[in-house]
Amino acid sequence: MFDLRQLKGADLATELCGVKLQSPFILSSGPLSYAAEGMIRAHQAGAGAVVTKTIRLSAAINPVYHISRVNNDSLINCEKWADSEAEVWFNREIPLTKAAGAVVIASVGHTLPEAEALVLDCEKAGADFIELVSYTEDTLIPMLQATKERVSIPVICKLSGNWPDPVGTAKKCLEIGADAISAIDSIGPTLKIDIKRARPALHSKDGYGWLSGGAMRPISLRINSEIARNGCDNLVGIGGVTCADDAIEYLMVGAKAIGVHSIAILKGVEYFSKLCKDTAILLDQLGYRKITSVVGVALPNFPKEEQVAKLEFDYEPDYAPCVNCGRCVEVCSYDARTLNFPIMEVNQELCRSCGLCVSVCPTGALTATVVG
Repeated sequence: MFDLRQLKGADLATELCGVKLQSPFILSSGPLSYAAEGMIRAHQAGAGAVVTKTIRLSAAINPVYHISRVNNDSLINCEKWADSEAEVWFNREIPLTKAAGAVVIASVGHTLPEAEALVLDCEKAGADFIELVSYTEDTLIPMLQATKERVSIPVICKLSGNWPDPVGTAKKCLEIGADAISAIDSIGPTLKIDIKRARPALHSKDGYGWLSGGAMRPISLRINSEIARNGCDNLVGIGGVTCADDAIEYLMVGAKAIGVHSIAILKGVEYFSKLCKDTAILLDQLGYRKITSVVGVALPNFPKEEQVAKLEFDYEPDYAPCVNCGRCVEVCSYDARTLNFPIMEVNQELCRSCGLCVSVCPTGALTATVVG
């Protein structure tokens, strides 16, 4: 078992709704949380909490070819909810996972009758939280109301980026009594074509699926930042975390915890250990000694209006060693930059101050200051 107490760098321990988590990383609902064995592996690798597959009144039957890789950090899937009966989760999966020391979040969906029938049994089985999942915004509110009447543990409402106004829904859920928000679910419907077979890669009824992983991170970050700016104190950011940098982005926009799944499928569930190690070190390098000191630090810095100015570039090949990769030159659409190592020059008349060159520099040798 990975020992987070031996980590170098920042302290990763955090809390969600007063429940202590050993790290901010949560195994979100998906294939890896198929049963106790998968959830326990994630806990032992460093996950602060684990979310069950979505428990419903009937077990799912999935088509063949229901998950496919999109690129190195993204997936498309047409997988449904838990493919085992609810009683199996109450009698085996949740109790076993709790016995291993994990914080368990029971995912329940997708209708009001299912919330009414299932949430109390999840609590009795030992779940620390309920996470409500719905296909539609108008279903989630009554599910929340019914759940709050039945359980005493914190209730999380999971939102979809496919909805017209997930931020508005988050506000309604919090007003009604949701203890936390998790955002967002996978994006879709989407499509991938298997070019060798000239057909959709997934064998769903329409060939469509739902996108998860790195490709959806910018969408989720925007939604999470708006939810946080609307006053959500217990926020779980989900979508596209592949490395420590990604995780810290979510923390900085107000998430107290971070859902991870696709990258752990692609690289193995032990990847949670790497995320913990790298995030602890990077937080420390950035000057943050604990999670609470970084949560929401970017929110006051959101601009109030468009900024029009120029970038003044600073190239320090000795301070932050330039590796002469030439990326800053390659990505310049305007041919404004030349690099004859170790001399770099910029034609300010051609430069549009887009900033892309700075963002692709792998070492920080190239920086920029806003002037004017």
